[in-house]
Amino acid sequence: MFGLGPMEFIIVGVIAVLLFGNRLPEVAKSIGKGFGEFKKGMSGIEEDLNSASRSSYSSASYSQTSRPSRAIEDREEATAPKFEPPPAESST
Repeated sequence: MFGLGPMEFIIVGVIAVLLFGNRLPEVAKSIGKGFGEFKKGMSGIEEDLNSASRSSYSSASYSQTSRPSRAIEDREEATAPKFEPPPAESST
């Protein structure tokens, strides 16, 4: 997991015990709750995006099927800018 071997996990565990001591279960519990809330928030955002994309897809397909020629008529043709050489300097 995370590219860490068993020795690295032991070192991280020892550092955690040294830093937090008796409060380690409380810290782990609060980290777990925070991670759970983060996952809930992300799933809520995903649901919002999915519902928005479904609604925009359905409205786009409705407008395209009702008037397909209108979209083609409204499109403007792209033009390239014209190149104009700089004016010649007169030598006097």
